[in-house]
Amino acid sequence: PSRDDAYISVKQTRQYGLRKGDHVTGTARSAGRNEKNPALLEIHTVNGGEPDKVKNRPRFEDLTALFPDQKLRLENPLDPTDMTARIIDLISPIGKGQRGIIVSPPKAGKTTIMKTIATAIERNSPEVELIVLLIDERPEEVTDMKRTVRGEVISSTFDRPSDEHTAVAELALEKAKRRVEVGKDVVIILDGITRLSRAYNLAAPASGRILSGGIDAGALYPPKKFFGAARNIEEGGSLTILATALVETNSRMDEAIFEEFKGTGNMELRLDRRLAEKRIYPAIDVDASSTRHEELLFDRKQLQMVWRLRRVLSGLAAEGNPAPGLELLMDRLKQFKTNDEFLAEIGKTPTM
Repeated sequence: PSRDDAYISVKQTRQYGLRKGDHVTGTARSAGRNEKNPALLEIHTVNGGEPDKVKNRPRFEDLTALFPDQKLRLENPLDPTDMTARIIDLISPIGKGQRGIIVSPPKAGKTTIMKTIATAIERNSPEVELIVLLIDERPEEVTDMKRTVRGEVISSTFDRPSDEHTAVAELALEKAKRRVEVGKDVVIILDGITRLSRAYNLAAPASGRILSGGIDAGALYPPKKFFGAARNIEEGGSLTILATALVETNSRMDEAIFEEFKGTGNMELRLDRRLAEKRIYPAIDVDASSTRHEELLFDRKQLQMVWRLRRVLSGLAAEGNPAPGLELLMDRLKQFKTNDEFLAEIGKTPTM
């Protein structure tokens, strides 16, 4: 906080039931002689609405979590050449409330995939509020993302201290929770959960218990709490979190962090370094990528076609090489303008 930030009194906080992450506007007076900050005299709006209306809202922790059942379509019907969006829609579809992890080695194109997902959500689901959260990132990447995405980009660059990384991430999450409490759909794209865990490892007080890779046992709880906040809400609203995780970095700490988060998500998109080295983009390992309970995101007929497609791709990946499956899928998708047409054709023919 800076000297220009106004403080809100305890009385106002209790009167309106304000919580961390609320966006408050109002009238402030300048700081007195013995005060560090200006004081907020009158509150006009909370999260863009009447202050009195937020007092009786439910708490995020009390809301009922469900499996994602409403698909966030990424495919652009006007651009059939956007293979990234089309492949994700087929292989690891994203629903409102998804807890997805994008597993990527260095230089496999994860930033491009994040941009594709962000712009697709903005285009196809304008009702969704998008937050792109960049932690420990290069400054030029932050500028590029701000110019690509219309939604909010919150960042803490690598030249900032680790406690600032954690504070920025926590505030962004609390802001998203406040929006979900009033029935809004929010998507957070986090780059990345590995760097956030490293920041907590540096910022957290030492517990004395060290895991493999040199990570403190207590440092993994806060990033797990962050990632675990993603959920589809029965009462209305959803919080979707798509986080990137680094692998194959020759760092035991990165591997230990990934192993901790491996089973916590309900959607996994795997990128493969071998595909990127062959310049096959998007470098998605179509056999290893999947979404849990995908039957809730496809209709029954399409689900049968997707399963048939997966059986073919699984057979091609039997030797451990992901390239034949991806090349076949991209080759077939190029022949059809939309995924629906492609799946309908699979239904007509016994083989791909």
